[in-house]
Amino acid sequence: MANSEQTTYWNDQAGPRWVEMQEILDHQLQPFGAAAAEHAGVRAGDRVIDVGCGCGATTLELAQRVGANGSVCGVDISEPMLARAAQRSGQAGIEHIRYVRADAQTHDFSSAAFDVVFSRFGVMFFEDPTAAFANLASAMEDGGRLAFACWQSAENNPWMRVPTIAAMEHVQIEVAADPHAPGPFAFSDSERVKGILADAGLQSIEAHAFEPEITLAGGADLDQAALFMTQLGPAARPLQSASDELRATVVAAVREALQPFTRDGAVVMPSAAWIFTARR
Repeated sequence: MANSEQTTYWNDQAGPRWVEMQEILDHQLQPFGAAAAEHAGVRAGDRVIDVGCGCGATTLELAQRVGANGSVCGVDISEPMLARAAQRSGQAGIEHIRYVRADAQTHDFSSAAFDVVFSRFGVMFFEDPTAAFANLASAMEDGGRLAFACWQSAENNPWMRVPTIAAMEHVQIEVAADPHAPGPFAFSDSERVKGILADAGLQSIEAHAFEPEITLAGGADLDQAALFMTQLGPAARPLQSASDELRATVVAAVREALQPFTRDGAVVMPSAAWIFTARR
């Protein structure tokens, strides 16, 4: 999906859904952002870019870490998600956050203005990742830190793979011919990503495995978890124009596939991410 396609997708399709499900997603993804922030060593007074900040959960957490003497710039291409992020920051009364609607790949950041570049699952959609990270590196001061979370392979993330396979029995889900094409698993090959970061001029590059269990849909029951995975996962796009009957069939198939992973009334599944760190 090219840059223009990503912009359309995150403004017209995915963005509104993420806003609607913001609280559930915050709960589900919070451990990954916290792990990336810890690896980045975000501390009081830091100036941070939050790449792909979405609805602002990570931006708010980073703002707490840097305190009033620091600052956080949340960057995203999705207008509805940024609107929700700004609303949340305003409600929290936090003044050391600003939001920019821009493509972090090409946006003209102030040169050497930031201590940390951070992202929780916001960098795997870059059309030209080497150029994107070079651009972000140019916004970091010497010695500045980069840390981001990205998914390992689909095989290592059954919480996404299992419901997708179940849905594919009933609807056609597009699978990219190029495994490195922009998308959730574009950065699954850690050695490739290390090469990208090196080519972008970054140093001290490391990949840290982070493999917590995920509680789907914020701890909702099996029925709600199945519905959630058809509303937000790969099945969401083909189901947008599907009949009610087909939609119900897919939800039932996903529910059956998730059932073996129920635990204490919730659906708990393995996940696997990389936390990459580097320095300018």
